[in-house]
Amino acid sequence: MPNLFNSVHNQIHMNAYQQKWVDVLRAANVKDWKIEARDNDIAIEMPHVTDIKLIRDNLPQTLAAISLDINLPHERLKFIFHNGYEKFEYVLNPNEADLNEDEED
Repeated sequence: MPNLFNSVHNQIHMNAYQQKWVDVLRAANVKDWKIEARDNDIAIEMPHVTDIKLIRDNLPQTLAAISLDINLPHERLKFIFHNGYEKFEYVLNPNEADLNEDEED
């Protein structure tokens, strides 16, 4: 039951910007991608055969194009991509803490 509780809990506390992104990404109907809110982030589980480097390389342009259809105030949003083997994160509209973290790397 914890998964059901967490799923309901995440949906109750999801902000409008995050909800819109989840809706838009789900509407794209990408085969076998599981898209869900996880706390203040969006988790995307992809099939094991997904080329995660290709996704990562094209993500900024893809999200920029999709964002044109979202008419809400922009908020910080972290996307977590995972294909069962590899994982990467991408922050859209980073805040000061995110930018400072990048400088430290």
